[in-house]
Amino acid sequence: MLRDTGDETPQLQAVLDALDDPACRTIIKELDEPMTANELADETDIPLSTLYRKIDLLTDASLVVETTEIRDDGHHTSRYRTAVEAVSIELDENREFDVGIERPPQTTDERLERLWSEVRKET
Repeated sequence: MLRDTGDETPQLQAVLDALDDPACRTIIKELDEPMTANELADETDIPLSTLYRKIDLLTDASLVVETTEIRDDGHHTSRYRTAVEAVSIELDENREFDVGIERPPQTTDERLERLWSEVRKET
């Protein structure tokens, strides 16, 4: 069972796989502010090709999200940030694992982006 206070509920195994990976934990530790893949690679000493695979694991588990930074010169860049404040694992009354994910409150921009995505899906 998975308890998630956000919109996307990741698969239990995806969360466990990401948290079990030392490189993924290192990435989460470094993401105290949004960073590009190159910045993360420099900070963590994880090769860029490996870093992208680990970011995929983290995004599949909904622990990290990708945002796009729009630049005036037309060269947009992706930034990654953590999408969780806390993860807890408990054994429920049925003796099944229960993973709780607490998400930070959404910013106004994030709420607007989500709303716009929903409007585009309906048209």
